[in-house]
Amino acid sequence: MKPKSIHPKEAKPSFSIEDFAKALEQHNYEFRKGQVVRGQVIEYVSEGAYVDIGGKSPAFLPLAEASTKPVANVAEVLPLSEERDFLIVREQNADGQVTVSLKQLQIKQIWERLAEMQESGQSLQVRVTAVNKGGVTVDVEGLRGFIPRSHLIGYDNLTDLIGQRLTANFLEIDKESNKLILSQRLASQANRMTELAIGQLVEGEIISIKPFGVFVDLNGITGLLHVKQISQNYISSLSDLFQEGQSIKAVVIDIDEWKRRISLSTRVLENYPGEILEKMAEVMADASARAQKVRKKILSSLG
Repeated sequence: MKPKSIHPKEAKPSFSIEDFAKALEQHNYEFRKGQVVRGQVIEYVSEGAYVDIGGKSPAFLPLAEASTKPVANVAEVLPLSEERDFLIVREQNADGQVTVSLKQLQIKQIWERLAEMQESGQSLQVRVTAVNKGGVTVDVEGLRGFIPRSHLIGYDNLTDLIGQRLTANFLEIDKESNKLILSQRLASQANRMTELAIGQLVEGEIISIKPFGVFVDLNGITGLLHVKQISQNYISSLSDLFQEGQSIKAVVIDIDEWKRRISLSTRVLENYPGEILEKMAEVMADASARAQKVRKKILSSLG
């Protein structure tokens, strides 16, 4: 029996520095402006910091792009080796290095968040930073916003507002034109609406009379008493029955927070059709007791 021949194992080829360089060249490091990348600071310099984002060269984070707020050095807002997302704001130079920004990414995220808040009708706190003839400028999470004078509540001397925090809602958001307009008045109305409930008796002042109904000021928000909700009987002339400045009590029968509409009714307070046309003062004087009786009916009719 012949002994089995033993063949020496073939040696694996070594991976040279040249091979490593070629492998790097073949790898796709095509970073684009506007792309969000993950990285970590590997070195601080006086002008900013170098960030490892997995490219051939570290990315550069300028000091001015480290935060939406002024900082003296990057280490104040970004510890060494901490992983974060960055936005590429300048594409690769001849050495393959891109410029990244935390500030611009934060601003992008703020605009997106504010747009979502506007969509859902949320209010937010803003700080007044300056005053001009048209209104006040405000800080909105680091962005510059504006509240027109007509959308401020009860301020004669606007300079008194500087440094104060106000609750506001959005009037207009346009990231492309950097336009951010807000309203303190809308926020106040929104808060007031949350205090109302269907079936609740409210009292207000008539501020306008139209052919289709009367508008009632309810401490800063407006409700509509439609002509069909005034009485169970037909009304030929609203101006014969009401006048501007007149105080009136009515029951809330619908609230549309999205459209900021409040529907009122005095019809439900009548004991018989046409009573409010004949005995307005009597119905108003007894409105509280009458409203308690009809509240359950209103709520049950809503399911």
